This record gives sequence, structure tokens and C-alpha cells, in this order.
Amino acid sequence: MRNVAGSPFLADCPTRLAVEILADKWAALVLFGLSQRPRRHGELVDLIGGISRKVLTQTLRRLQQYGLVERYANAPRRVEYGLTGLGRTLVGPIEVLTDWARDHGGAIADFQDAAQSAAAAARTRVDAGESAPQSVQRAFGDEQRFS
Repeated sequence: MRNVAGSPFLADCPTRLAVEILADKWAALVLFGLSQRPRRHGELVDLIGGISRKVLTQTLRRLQQYGLVERYANAPRRVEYGLTGLGRTLVGPIEVLTDWARDHGGAIADFQDAAQSAAAAARTRVDAGESAPQSVQRAFGDEQRFS
């Protein structure tokens, strides 16, 4: 792959690789968890709520293949994971995403709640015998708003 940024719509653009790495559900959390210091596998499991040991292992291996994380075997049963120099370059962008999530996460949750409520109202109207297009129009408002 070329190391020249181009249009993200081109197949060989490095932007796609960055999105592929960070689009993984756990990758950003693992990278951020390692941003302070190297950690053992169990420490990461405890730090990152909801991740299984198997998924953490898979995520760490994938990040190692990208050259972002390295594995240190200090003693026979003492293995730690840490960021490489390349991995450290992602800490800043992940912090920016974290700040954005703190600032706008509530608005996204509110929107999701409203969309779920509207969908539930539409289902209720359909269950009551109303045709789907009428119930959708009532739930989401007049179609002309979207024109």
C-alpha cells in the first residue's frame, strides 16, 4: 500500500486502513487501555468492561499484526502488552474521539430513544389494523419534510 493520502474512496488509500483498525469494536479501547503503561491480559479484561478473554486475545493479536501493540514475555507466566511507537500515535486521535463522545453521547442516546419510540408507535398502529404507510407517516411526520 502506498503511504500517500488520497481520496478515502480509493481502494489503496491509507485512510481505509485507519478506519478498518478503529472500526473494530474493541480496538480503540484496548489501545487507550495501553496508553498509560503496559498491562497484563487480566488487567485489560478488568479495565475494559464487557470484553471476553477470547475477544481480547483476538484483538491484541490483530493489533500486533498492524504493528500497534507488542507482547512482552518477562517471565514464563508473566506476559504484558504495550503500545509500540506507532501505536502511541493513535492515542491522540482516540482522545479526540473520546472527548467527542463525552460531548455528544447524550444527544445520540436521545435520538436513538426517540427513533425507538417512533418505531414502537408505528408497530402499535400497524398491530391495531392501520396500514403501515399511514402509521409510518404519523410516527415520523409528514413525508414532505424530507423532500
